[in-house]
Order: sequence, then C-alpha cells, then structure tokens
Amino acid sequence: MHITMIGSGYVGLVSGACFADFGHVVTCVDSDASKIERLLRGEIPIYEPGLDELVANNVKQNRLFFTTDLTPAVRGADAVFIAVGTPSRRGDGHADLSYVYAAAETIGRALDKFTVIVNKSTVPVGTGDEVERLIREVNPKADFAVVSNPEFLREGAAIEDFKRPDRVVIGVEDERAREVMSEIYRPLSLNQPPLVFVGRRTSELTKYAANAFLATKITFINEIADLCERVGADVQEVARGIGLDNRIGSKFLHAGPGYGGSCFPKDTLALLKTGQDYAAPLRIVETVVAVNDSRKRAMARKVISALGGSVRGKKIGLLGLAFKPNTDDMRDAPSLAIVASLAGDGAKVYAYDPESMSQAKPLMPEVTFCEDPYQTAEGADALVIVTEWDAFRALDLDRIKTLLKTPVIVDLRNVYFPPDIRKHGFAYVSVGRS
Repeated sequence: MHITMIGSGYVGLVSGACFADFGHVVTCVDSDASKIERLLRGEIPIYEPGLDELVANNVKQNRLFFTTDLTPAVRGADAVFIAVGTPSRRGDGHADLSYVYAAAETIGRALDKFTVIVNKSTVPVGTGDEVERLIREVNPKADFAVVSNPEFLREGAAIEDFKRPDRVVIGVEDERAREVMSEIYRPLSLNQPPLVFVGRRTSELTKYAANAFLATKITFINEIADLCERVGADVQEVARGIGLDNRIGSKFLHAGPGYGGSCFPKDTLALLKTGQDYAAPLRIVETVVAVNDSRKRAMARKVISALGGSVRGKKIGLLGLAFKPNTDDMRDAPSLAIVASLAGDGAKVYAYDPESMSQAKPLMPEVTFCEDPYQTAEGADALVIVTEWDAFRALDLDRIKTLLKTPVIVDLRNVYFPPDIRKHGFAYVSVGRS
C-alpha cells in the first residue's frame, strides 16, 4: 500500500521506515527542509539503534522517500499518518494540537479519493472528531475516514517494538478504514499480533492511560525506595518480590531518579487536564506528577548529603545525561534538574554521555563536557551515575579510584551491588539499598 507519514521526527521516521520494511511504499513529509535534506543525504537526525541501516536499506529498495511537498504525497496515498509533535502547551499543560490541526487542514485540501487519515500522534480524547470536522470544513466533498492508531514505542527499542508489538490499538468508526488498517498491518500476521479494534475515543484514551499507569509504577517503586532507606530494606529485592506476581509484573519497577523523556511527562499532564475538563479528576496521576517533579531535585540532595552537606567549590562528575540509555533524548531528563541544583549550590559539574552531549550542551551551559567516563572522574569529589548506559556497568573501578579526589560514588540507577563496589574502597550511595 502507499502510505504518507506527515512528520519525520522520532515517531514518524521510525514508523515510516518500519512500514517500508514491511513492503509498503512510504513517503515521509516534513516542513523542515533542513531535516529532509539530511535524510536525503542518508543522515539520521535522531539516535535510535538500527534506524540508520533500516532507512538506508529501504531507500535503496525504492520503498522509502522523503519530501517537503505534502500535496502530491497525500494524493497518491491509501493512508496518511499524522505523526507531528504534541508538546505540552505553555501555561496550562494541555497538549498543543496546533501541528495536528494544521496537518489536517492541509491534508483536507489535497484529498482526491478515499483516504484513511490516521492520528499516530499522541492526542487527547476527541481530537479525531476535530480532525474530521476540519477536513470536512476545508473540503466538504472529500471521501475519507479518520482513525486513531497510537504508538507504543520505547526509545532505544522502537524498531523491535514496532515489528513485534504487544498490541496494535486501532480506533475506527468506518468499516472501510478497518479494512485498510488491517491490510497495512497484515505483514505482522506471522507474529500473530493482537490487533485491538476499538472506538476512536477509546483508542485515544488508551494511549494516555497506558503511559500514566507506567509512570505510576515508576513513581511507586521510587517511593518504596525511600522507605527502604529508612527501614534498612533493599528496594531491588522488594521489586523482585512483588514483580514475580503476574498481576504486577517486573517491568518499570527499577528505582531511580524519576521518569523523563518525550512521553510520560507531557502525557500525564495532558491526561490530568482531560480529567479536569470532564469533571473526572485523576487524583493518583496528580500525585504521580508531583512526586516525580520533587524526585529529581531529591537526587541532587542525595549527592550533596554524600559529600557532607555542601558541594560549594567541589567537582562533581556525572555519567549519563539522556533520560534513559540507548537514546539521545534530553526532554525532561532527570539530569537537567540534578545539574541545575548542583550548579546552583556552587558545584563545578563535569559530565559525559555516549550519545546525548550535543543535545545537552545548549541546555547545560554551566557543565564541562568530557570525552569519556575516566576524564569525567579525574579530580572529582564524587562520581554520579545518572543514566544506566551499558558502558558504565563495567568501569575499571581501580582506575576510577585513582582518578577521583575522594572515592565517592553515588549510583542513582543501582548499576552496582554495594558489597562489590565497597570492597574497592569506595564510599557508595545507592537508591533504596543499605
């Protein structure tokens, strides 16, 4: 089938490349000419493992194309996916749908045959209704159907998630659209993916509910970690003990400095606003958002406490800046709040991340960026593990000890086991473990 993907950011580029790899002909459209020029040169504007090879292979096979010209791309498509950004709106936390609505109006003017319009962007309940209204307003004679098909991609594992999904949620109100979406995802049939067909509004809400629930699991185990520190328990053992219960599950029970990234922060806020608009307040999610915000600042206080209550004039080395490993995404990364707090208290902050430093530099002008973990540790009063990159799991601890000014490691991701690291002579601080 012929698919047009409007938006060549993270979701649009990954989805478009994967659809092309299924055998569909995909055209990715973006209004950012410089981004399209980079893609045409074979340059990938985001970091996602395996994406560069996937894009290159499908471009070579003439299944994946890039352009800034939306109209011809829409007119030749069986389905047009809207995969533009929906950031939190300044001031009230609502999802900013201006890019979605602008895309809808442009699509509407270009339609010349039956086309399925698919909202891939994360949007609040009722957005599909408004997209349909806008298209009918600009083109009353258009023959189309609007579908909701939210993405559930984990940064760092997006290609695997797309090709081997837990579920594919599709919100439809039109039988013709259901047939088109079934055909688009038919290449997954060998893996027997659960295609979950629901109403459009149900699909829109499912995305927000899923992310809010996962954010709640993260926040829950972080609060349990705080309690573990007070009572002398081990949060990792608690997490294993509850995670083996099939009703709970082990995923998202890893204590740390709080959630970040492109989805959880903005989606929890958007869900809160939807609940308020419909007089159905979500008290649990409200608490999750508040606790997560304070969690990040608390991690800086943990570092300060490990150094005797003051970091003024001291050098702090940070390992990891991205909100999670295998991505360069700095959006709402815990490192932002940690750096701001440490620098605000007079620390000299040095940092290293395998992928995200180019994105981090304009956000952290007070930080000195290093070439590797060992340069980061040199002369530091403490070394802080903020992101659990694989490269930080097997550091030469004896070398690290000789480089540090004082042998203090603050492990905010519980990468190491306390006995193993303390036998090297470190003062070791972890999260939720004694």
